[in-house]
Formats: sequence, C-alpha cells, structure tokens
Amino acid sequence: MKRKTVIFILIIVVAVRLFCGVYAHDEFGGTNFFIKHRPTWKWSFYSPFGMSDKKMEDLSKEEQIEQKYFNEFVLDQGLSR
Repeated sequence: MKRKTVIFILIIVVAVRLFCGVYAHDEFGGTNFFIKHRPTWKWSFYSPFGMSDKKMEDLSKEEQIEQKYFNEFVLDQGLSR
C-alpha cells in the first residue's frame, strides 16, 4: 500500500512539473503561475526583451531561445497582458 502511494505522488509531481509553470511578467515584474498548453520540462519563463525595443538579432543564442519559449508559452496563449 505504501509503495502505491509513493508512486502516485511521484506521478502527480511529474505531471505538475510537465504541465505547470511560472513566468515573470515582462512589464510589471512579479511571478505568475500558469498551466502550459503542451508538456515541457521547463518550469520558469521570462522575456529577455522585457518592454524594450530590442530585436531578436540583438540577443544572444540563449536569450533568443528563452524569448521563443516565452512567446510560445506566455504571449501566444494570451498571458502577460
């Protein structure tokens, strides 16, 4: 019985990690909890752009990847408005 409980809790924790996340609001700061539209292991999302007038070419490769994730999971889903 105890083993089944541990397995159940582990499944819940992995599901929450895959389908939930937090993002830093690009204008006002602060973190917000949200449910992702598809599973990914990434938990925390932020926008390297913020509210600046930078272009994608101005960012490093890592920042470009982070901005693409932020766009897909936060902006394209209608969050961070």
